[in-house]
Amino acid sequence: MASSTTVPASRAVRNATLFLCLLGMCISVFAMYIEILKEKNPNYVALCDINSYITCSRVLTSRYSKGFGLVEKIFSKTSLLNQPNSVYGMAFYTFMATLAVSSSSSSAVVQTIAGIVANLGSVYLGYILFFILQDFCVVCVSLYVVNFFLLVISVMKLRRTVNNEIQASKKKRK
Repeated sequence: MASSTTVPASRAVRNATLFLCLLGMCISVFAMYIEILKEKNPNYVALCDINSYITCSRVLTSRYSKGFGLVEKIFSKTSLLNQPNSVYGMAFYTFMATLAVSSSSSSAVVQTIAGIVANLGSVYLGYILFFILQDFCVVCVSLYVVNFFLLVISVMKLRRTVNNEIQASKKKRK
């Protein structure tokens, strides 16, 4: 009976993770689109540029929008690692989607750790957004929300896989 409730629950967790990864990927692609258009045309006004305090394009073209504002200081501005944050986001969502299809506890651990790291990055970038740039970026905050829910779902998956392994271990002992 436990396995019949586990399969749909784990499928729901997997599907929710894949949905959030797809959503995060779409938002990251949109961010990249804004960055490219703004770079080519400084007069471009993005759909998410609502007023002087809510301007995605200003945030997405700031020095913090590439390499999290850190790679340039550690390596150089021309370093291969100094990519737009949206590229890192696309890689992250692809990685998380890949982990979502595995039901192993090791993938759940890696997924949870990646979720924690992403949320630490969201807190860091959120701090920069609100206190240094003194702006609000709808695209950025949307990604922070996606990252938070990915972490919540990753923890759910981790708990479920650990509980399943404990139950399997108990069955083997009997």
